[in-house]
Amino acid sequence: MGVVIPLEESKKVSGASIDLLMQLTREDMDGVNKLILSRAGSDVTMIPEVAHHLIESGGKRLRPMLTLAAARMCGYRGDSHIMLAASVEFMHTATLLHDDVVDESELRRGKAAARMLWGNQASVLVGDFLLGQAFRMMVEVGSIEALDILSAAAAIIAEGEVMQLGAAKNTATTEDEYMAVINSKTAALFSAAAEVGPVIGGRDRAERAAFRSYGTNLGLAFQLIDDALDYGGSSEELGKRTGDDFREGKITLPVVLSYRRGTDKDRAFWRRVLETGEIQEGDLGRAIELMLSHQAIDDTIERARHYGAVARDALAPLPESTHKTALLEAVDFCIARAY
Repeated sequence: MGVVIPLEESKKVSGASIDLLMQLTREDMDGVNKLILSRAGSDVTMIPEVAHHLIESGGKRLRPMLTLAAARMCGYRGDSHIMLAASVEFMHTATLLHDDVVDESELRRGKAAARMLWGNQASVLVGDFLLGQAFRMMVEVGSIEALDILSAAAAIIAEGEVMQLGAAKNTATTEDEYMAVINSKTAALFSAAAEVGPVIGGRDRAERAAFRSYGTNLGLAFQLIDDALDYGGSSEELGKRTGDDFREGKITLPVVLSYRRGTDKDRAFWRRVLETGEIQEGDLGRAIELMLSHQAIDDTIERARHYGAVARDALAPLPESTHKTALLEAVDFCIARAY
């Protein structure tokens, strides 16, 4: 079941893509990809097997492209942005490996999750290996400020994971509590990925703050669209089965809004399927019906559009450039996935 939106609204986002961002960062991304494959190597055979399974599974690598584009936009001309971009991708990949274990996910980007092929223990330990490699590359760059930003993000992401565990299957979770989770779990890495560009570019605190705000709000928008797509998208868009959040008992914003706007009978349904895990045939369809009747999916998308607008405004004072255009188009692309 898809999300129904007005025709005029769909026109605003039609054709949105990250083609320009990919074009501008293509040469640098070649360097990033080579570095990733090199640093994922190990004499322990299972490590490169697991790492390459996920690294080569077709993700767009939006986060490292943000680092590359931000650095170039800020006039950086060295090679450190490539190492930092690879560090960002390793941090993201490690998070995915850990997430799939915690969530007991079966698919990742349309392929069997690493835990389904090598087991939970291997997935966690290879994730730890990639985090270690990420920090080694950060140290090699030699920027204490960049190391501080990315290491702080790693701690915040871990906090977000623990916060999500506390919210799991808890229908009493508020919207503010949920936003705090995704601010830590998702937005923190987007923020760090964008901010290290102006750091190594030698830009002032105001520009660093602008990129940090851009990344944070882009990350929030990105996650909220993912939340909406789980109930109104396709498996191809998600890289996992539609409804996986529902089956895993995840509390996401569409659930929070539906639960709070529903009747006593509606809330009893949510408690049964999420808190006790008693999911019956047809329950996913019922969940989507409730979300549509309470405008929960539409309002989740609307909130994503708000954060997308904040991300765009964050870069507004900065000089116009092709790289700035590409970063702004990335915001449109993230929102357009819902349509």
